[in-house]
Amino acid sequence: MTFVLAICVAVTFGVSIYLMLGRELKGIAMGVFLMSHAANLSIIAMSGSPIQPKQQVQHDGAVAAELLPAAVKKPPVLESHEPLAQPLAQIVDPLPQALILTAIVIGFGVMAFLLTLIVVTSRTTQTIEIEDLANEPGKPAPDQGNAEG
Repeated sequence: MTFVLAICVAVTFGVSIYLMLGRELKGIAMGVFLMSHAANLSIIAMSGSPIQPKQQVQHDGAVAAELLPAAVKKPPVLESHEPLAQPLAQIVDPLPQALILTAIVIGFGVMAFLLTLIVVTSRTTQTIEIEDLANEPGKPAPDQGNAEG
């Protein structure tokens, strides 16, 4: 599971970097969006598995061990009738979930800002190509910048 998740993170990072090296603003924006999703996937991959490993149970010091089946960890919410002292191995760590939730909200804000910039730029200049924006007629050439003043 972790290996597959690591491959997904690597592929998503690779595709996002490829898109960010493109020549259109929409490709760059898509690369930024994918980069945020890849960062969220990497946080999930580093947070560990939500499945408890199989445990060995020995009966009264017997040599033969019994394997319990794997189980899903409990959510980090305690109910009133549960004892407060649960083993930490049985509870999912809530910190990665909180970080990802915050990252998703920030990612939506960045996405809205970038899409607004692209729409305003395309309405103003009638293009979203990087080279066309660099050679815009109203913009002074780099060597003519502040020569007058």
